[in-house]
Amino acid sequence: MTSYKRIYLFSSKDRDVLETREKIQKEMEPHGFEFVSNYDDADIIASVGGDGSFLQACRKTNFNKDKVYIGIKTRLDQNYLYVDFSIDDIPHLIESIDSHEVSVRKYPVLEVNLNNQMSYMCLNDFYIKSSVIKPMKMEIYIDDEYFEAFNGDGLLISTPTGSTGYNKSLDGAIIDPKIRSMQLTEIASLNNNNFRTVSSSVVLGDTRTLKIILDKEGNYYPIMGLDNEALSIQETDFISLRIQDKYIRTLKLPQNSFWSKVQRKFL
Repeated sequence: MTSYKRIYLFSSKDRDVLETREKIQKEMEPHGFEFVSNYDDADIIASVGGDGSFLQACRKTNFNKDKVYIGIKTRLDQNYLYVDFSIDDIPHLIESIDSHEVSVRKYPVLEVNLNNQMSYMCLNDFYIKSSVIKPMKMEIYIDDEYFEAFNGDGLLISTPTGSTGYNKSLDGAIIDPKIRSMQLTEIASLNNNNFRTVSSSVVLGDTRTLKIILDKEGNYYPIMGLDNEALSIQETDFISLRIQDKYIRTLKLPQNSFWSKVQRKFL
């Protein structure tokens, strides 16, 4: 059984959050846990806060597949997708880490490449929108084969775990994380006698590559976002996306599956 005793805490620098960090350390250190200042030295990377903090922790630590990620929420009454533990129940966290019933689950990661020059990763989703008040035109290719011409507000590409977020609000499907895939969902596409798209979400397997070519004559100055972080890049000709060989690992708790989280969050 692997021992997870060295923990790196990721959080904001807000005063109340720093006090929460101190509380976590005081409760866990007597049980043999060591808190390290460098995430490379950790067995567990723990975010303090909600799903946004968890996503930032993954990004700031480079989606390290050799570590185990967990989330600790500061409010017991909040339901999150990635965050399993609460500051109000640290004994449960200690028991879960030490428990022989605990196993590790893997979440797929999306790679986003801009102009074959800059590569980024995200756990939730990537979106591109026009920053001016007019629809933007893009051509979509799947494995270098032309698929459709898009004209509308923008496009969203999500992972299975990201499918419960922005994607769901766009009527995209919720995808099981065991299905390594990405989902392309349109944002307010124009469909009439002049423009036509498939008008539904498209789910692509992990061997597929999605390519989006921007219409350079439109001067859209696109807004792009990775998870909960904006990309300040305007000179973009094309974007390539695929499910990475990389993944992140999280603790899989008994009776706390992805679908039980979806049930608690939405039903």
